[in-house]
Amino acid sequence: MNSRQDQLKAFDRLLTIMDELREQCPWDKKQTIETLRHLTIEETYELGEAILDNDLEEVKKELGDVLLHIVFYAKIGSETKDFDIADVCNCICEKLISRHPHIYGDIKVENEGDVKRNWENLKLKEGKTSVLEGVPNSLPALVKANRIQEKVAGVGFDWEKPEQVWEKVQEELNELNDEIKTGNSETIESEFGDVLFSMVNYARFLSINPENALERTNKKFSKRFQYLENKAKSLNKPLKDMTLAEMDVFWEEAKQL
Repeated sequence: MNSRQDQLKAFDRLLTIMDELREQCPWDKKQTIETLRHLTIEETYELGEAILDNDLEEVKKELGDVLLHIVFYAKIGSETKDFDIADVCNCICEKLISRHPHIYGDIKVENEGDVKRNWENLKLKEGKTSVLEGVPNSLPALVKANRIQEKVAGVGFDWEKPEQVWEKVQEELNELNDEIKTGNSETIESEFGDVLFSMVNYARFLSINPENALERTNKKFSKRFQYLENKAKSLNKPLKDMTLAEMDVFWEEAKQL
């Protein structure tokens, strides 16, 4: 592993390259905070995919891409004299120190749950009017549900045992089933949403990230379906011309891989 001196040297190298690109590269010169936004989101998703694949070499590369974006934003901020990379670093350092009084103060904690509760209470003391203020409206619904539940749990609004949450899941499933019988699409959608929300909550009690769990299943399904497609292609038989029973043979094969 690199020494702290080498790490700082590498970071200084990146800052120097960013200065040069901003001054000399036509594309980099044109970028603004707004034009970089969607690219940053894409890079973050690519990092997330590499993490799920447990591809550490790719994680290293994607972290570099994300770091470049952070440095890029800071460079633009320095040009408008609003902030620079030192301000960015100092800002997060001060936040970390203030949010960890059990490390930098005299607060005692017993476990991770205490830390999370302290974190949310400290944010309220900093002037936030709601614990939910830290949940971006633009988050995908599944991620947002998980974050909402984590936030409210941080101030004690939570179930005590996983069994209670599972009972809630069963209750919501029964309510969904009742609404399906009525045929009312609006109430069915509402109850379906309640089922998903309760399942996200249950995942939290099982120490499972629901977004990761669903994405792993997406990947698994896609891999198996592509195996099915390739088998059909090898037989020169379009999938649409195969019976479900025929497709199921290859699907079962794919599950063994």
